[in-house]
Amino acid sequence: MANKSISMSKVRQIIKLYTQQMGKKKISERLGMSKHTVKLYTDHFRVLKIPKEELFKLSDFELNKLFHPPKETFLNDKLKQLYDFFPVMATQLRRRGMTVARQFLEYKMLYDQSYGETSFYKHYNQWRKKVNPAMHIEHKVGDKMYVDYAGATLPYVDTNTGEIKNAQVFVAILGWSQYAYVEAMQSQTIEEFIAACENALRYFNGVPLAIVPDNLKSAVHKASKYEPIVNENFKAFTDHYGVAILPARSRKPQDKAHVENMVKLSYQKIYANLPEKEFVPLNELNMQIGQHLVALNDAQLTGKQCSRTDQWLMELSSLHPLPATWYEMRKIKQVTVMKNGHVYLTEDQHYYSVPYELIGKKLKMQYSRSEVNLYLQYELLVTHKRLRSPHNYTTVPEHMPAQHRYVTEWNPAFFMAKAKEIDPVVEYYISQVLAKKQHPEQGYKSCMGILSFAKRFGDIRLIKACKRAHEIGYYNYKIIEDILTKNLDKYDDDNMELSNMPTHDNIRGGNYYQ
Repeated sequence: MANKSISMSKVRQIIKLYTQQMGKKKISERLGMSKHTVKLYTDHFRVLKIPKEELFKLSDFELNKLFHPPKETFLNDKLKQLYDFFPVMATQLRRRGMTVARQFLEYKMLYDQSYGETSFYKHYNQWRKKVNPAMHIEHKVGDKMYVDYAGATLPYVDTNTGEIKNAQVFVAILGWSQYAYVEAMQSQTIEEFIAACENALRYFNGVPLAIVPDNLKSAVHKASKYEPIVNENFKAFTDHYGVAILPARSRKPQDKAHVENMVKLSYQKIYANLPEKEFVPLNELNMQIGQHLVALNDAQLTGKQCSRTDQWLMELSSLHPLPATWYEMRKIKQVTVMKNGHVYLTEDQHYYSVPYELIGKKLKMQYSRSEVNLYLQYELLVTHKRLRSPHNYTTVPEHMPAQHRYVTEWNPAFFMAKAKEIDPVVEYYISQVLAKKQHPEQGYKSCMGILSFAKRFGDIRLIKACKRAHEIGYYNYKIIEDILTKNLDKYDDDNMELSNMPTHDNIRGGNYYQ
């Protein structure tokens, strides 16, 4: 039909004059319209084959349906081809990283005589609105922060274990300004989720009225269409920041369309720009993400003369100020001190020391994201930095018994220092004991035994014994013991000086341990 519809009264006049055998040119002149329009309506009247009298009995609504049917019934082959492509395209757009632009290129490859880019977008938007009409959400300044996790993970190196692990990528966005925050986290646990939300608020430099999370367990304990039950730890966090929680409806992505779109943008603008097959620690990965995030926020928005950063600067005054202190989520559990003087944090599979006198006692462990506190009947015993390295120990030397503590401190420098406190002669002798062993640790017990003679026989006798043993060229615990117990050191010449030892490829010498 005509590009522009005419009124039904004009249609009736065209039919009346046409049935009175008036020519199309005269009808167009009398009714003040183009001859082409008159021809279209008269041709359609002939195709309908409905008598004039019956047509005139119809209401304007019924007559309009006959002469102006839905456009889909008049799709030409080219347009029908395009509309048949759209359902396939909608399925492809669900794939991660797929865009309408890429689908347009696919369409051009499939059909030679196809529409151009502008017409393609125009028809697609018309089709999409009819198939899946969307509700427009009016975002208010400083109102909501939308949060979600991206489906795709990013690899990173665990500095504690050297393993390659997959980081969960957290995405947050302010509803009005569309200012975004992206961070790679170790997991989606409640601890990590709260930390990510807090980092986002600190990045935005303000607090909105509400946070809109998905129905993940870290935020929502039990989903409900009418009254979802919020995770207690997350509720404590939002109370600390004075922000409300508005969980999105299950399977309703339109409730958080902004953050869903930001996830797609993060794939295109952040993921795609990260170096391939280059594994770095988590903090370095987040530095790389941060650089691309700045570029994303600073880029000019489509159809606007400003960026997300510009809009955030306008929104900033509407955000509430941040609290002075950061939120620390704490968990509490009962633990028993093991026979090795450590307690075990199951969550991290890591061991933490306490004073050995508490072996067998039950303690209260209170731990946050950054530290581990251990209490005995409300008394704080020790605070450790929390480490997430499985099967490893965090040990304070003072917590260990004296004999255990010495064993952990044993090394060549330790014995050389102890010997030097007695006399340089003893220091040199100890260096020779260590030097003659294939591995220094083989001489540790011998050194400890030799040094212990200072308490039993005194420093003077030990010095003389070392001189005597050196003169005869023996360097071990047994020779010193024999000299002292048989009083051979008493025959030593007080003026005897330490002779130089011959050099040998297998002897390291005292300087090796300095």
